[in-house]
Amino acid sequence: MQAVLLREYGAPDVLHLGEALRPVAGGGELLIRVAASGVNRPDVLQRKGHYAPPPGVSVLPGLEVAGVVVDGDASAIAAAGFKLGDRVCALVAGGGYAQYCVAPVEQCLPVPDGYTDVQAASLPETFFTVWSNVFERGALQAGETVLVQGGSSGIGVTAIQLAKAKGARVVVTAGTKEKCDACLALGADHAINYRVEDFVAKVAELTAGRGVDVILDMVTGDYVQREVQCLAEDGRLVIIAVQGGLQAAFDAGLVLRRRLTITGSTLRPRSVQFKAQVAQALHRHVWPLLQQGVIKPVVYQTFPAAQAAQAHELMESSRHVGKIVLTW
Repeated sequence: MQAVLLREYGAPDVLHLGEALRPVAGGGELLIRVAASGVNRPDVLQRKGHYAPPPGVSVLPGLEVAGVVVDGDASAIAAAGFKLGDRVCALVAGGGYAQYCVAPVEQCLPVPDGYTDVQAASLPETFFTVWSNVFERGALQAGETVLVQGGSSGIGVTAIQLAKAKGARVVVTAGTKEKCDACLALGADHAINYRVEDFVAKVAELTAGRGVDVILDMVTGDYVQREVQCLAEDGRLVIIAVQGGLQAAFDAGLVLRRRLTITGSTLRPRSVQFKAQVAQALHRHVWPLLQQGVIKPVVYQTFPAAQAAQAHELMESSRHVGKIVLTW
């Protein structure tokens, strides 16, 4: 099969289209003939040599795919309600940048009616991440306020729509007026241009000094100190990436007085059992919203798989709003 390979670790141009062995589905797995593959920041980290796949996982990059079921564990496929020929999208721990990809059956979801393969491939990574971190770990409730750092990212546009659909008030940060406008168009209540406004002061103004209930943070570093100041009593800070650095300092006194929770998670190394539980929750609570058009995928640009390097260049430029997808 064709796949996007790494010559070595480094800049985007280390990615190239080549040949790889077609994977074979094992117990509890199915084989997908891939039509589209989502591009995510962890793929960039892997390309640079900073995010190795878990043991036993394909060394090919790629964490989400959409396509057709062509083979696999027949009993597991049937038990999950799928059959050969069904269109599915899947979260995988690696191997997504390829014409064929193996996925645990429990991590696969049906493609919503009327959705293209490109739209479907844009769903799994961000929806699994947002649901498990904002709604499960962060316990966001209707009527609460969430601050999403990086509202125009793939994670951000998903978090905006899901939080609004679940009855929360949404505040986001973004780096340009155009990105702020895009976030507002997706349903955000307020968008803060962090390049010209202090988000701590703006959050205090928008909440009459109360603060927000949940913060979804992809930056970390010196943001943590400022985010602690933004949280209301019993607020929750959920960290899902460390683009601003691994080290953080903050006022522990505020954490004590306001009874704050600082937590975080990474999705890729979690067990199939954990991801299966998230998939079931998404199918029950989120897939109907996608089917009804209450929330929608936001795809910024597609690239042929042979242009994976250009897709990574765009990802690293942060010019995009929403998702970047490779097609096969």
